[in-house]
Amino acid sequence: MNFLPVFYSISGKTCLVVGGGVIAARKAELLLKAEGRVRVVTLEVGDRLRELATTQTLEIEQREFAETDLEGVFCVIAATDDETINGEISRLAQFRNIPVNVVDNPDLCSFIMPSMIDRDPVQIAISTGGVSPVLARMLRSKLESCIPGAYGDLARLAEQYRDQVKASLPDVDSRRRFWESILEGQVAELVFSGRNEDAHDLLRQQLQDFDIDTVRGEVYLVGAGPGDPDLITFKALRLMQKADVVVYDRLVSPPILDMVRRDAEKIYAGKASSNHAIPQENINQLLVRLAKEGKRVLRLKGGDPFIFGRGGEELAELIDENIEFQVVPGITAASGCASYAGIPLTHRDHSQACIFVTGHRREGGDELNWEMLSHANQTVVFYMGLENVERICSSMKAHGRAATTPAALVEKGTTTEQRVFVGDLDSLPGIIAANEVRAPTLILVG
Repeated sequence: MNFLPVFYSISGKTCLVVGGGVIAARKAELLLKAEGRVRVVTLEVGDRLRELATTQTLEIEQREFAETDLEGVFCVIAATDDETINGEISRLAQFRNIPVNVVDNPDLCSFIMPSMIDRDPVQIAISTGGVSPVLARMLRSKLESCIPGAYGDLARLAEQYRDQVKASLPDVDSRRRFWESILEGQVAELVFSGRNEDAHDLLRQQLQDFDIDTVRGEVYLVGAGPGDPDLITFKALRLMQKADVVVYDRLVSPPILDMVRRDAEKIYAGKASSNHAIPQENINQLLVRLAKEGKRVLRLKGGDPFIFGRGGEELAELIDENIEFQVVPGITAASGCASYAGIPLTHRDHSQACIFVTGHRREGGDELNWEMLSHANQTVVFYMGLENVERICSSMKAHGRAATTPAALVEKGTTTEQRVFVGDLDSLPGIIAANEVRAPTLILVG
């Protein structure tokens, strides 16, 4: 991140714009909208700037820029068509520690102007760090259609009741839950439909009736997919942004975890072979306890929660304790990794069945049905089987599968670090050793 996104108050502060063209006029108009005192220095005054001066309090000095123009100003925008002058303005301003923006030249800027969505008082700023203003404008256009203009009215409604809500609900968690119910519920819908008086009446009634002790917690069992954040479902993303607490696994990639609400409490519950951060029984109890505290708990798992994710055990505990829950499926590793590796799991001519099986044998558990797994014309996908690959290959060969049966390894599938190795049942163990293959790795046979 090359620039820190911040919102400055420039109300009543002197802002200098150097230049008189359309871009300079646009920058001056934006500064005026934020209640800044704008002074423009330019040799030539364009039509747009002249028109702006007739409707706004704007000081224009028609002359060349001088170093003394920087005295007493809060910020400077250089918008001339002369790169030499723009560079000199940048140098002088930065020497005086005055924030400076040079239009279309991020290297000379100490601050940049984002592309904006204005739903006053709601302001949404979009920036590419000066790399591609056109891309920022494209992103703004996509978002514009998703954000109703009435969001400004909704924000003003919240502002009017902020002190009253704070006095009635002194607890931070209570206030947050109340406002979420208002901004995501019927009050917001009334505002969006133009029924502002009804929205005020309903908000006052809901504030009077609100009781945090009656708020019930809920658990979201959400599949995060195999790693690529683009594979997250819309519903998963919505619940990720809503949760108060996140209990996440080892296979949840950092880019996906970054999509969770920033102020949510994060609890790591990752498990690797013989190394469990929190035993499964304790995870079950943790989910119940947090929900009983009235919190919305996101149980975030790699892949799909019900495919080797032990989601069934957690769900049973929630049902026993009468905890409300939602289950959101995710793309399981077998499907995601095989697709990204270009390996079809079924094929009309070669594979008429597909089996998902754990390659990590539970201590004291039953042996896998190797005879069934070794049938021809099927694809077998082993999860968590890297440490047992020699046993997997030898057992399948011992039960009739040809040594030349195609086999593949997909390491860190669907991520930017994905590696794919193709061999057969004979060569697979050697491929792992030669290439230092590490977990998480999926094994595909057939």
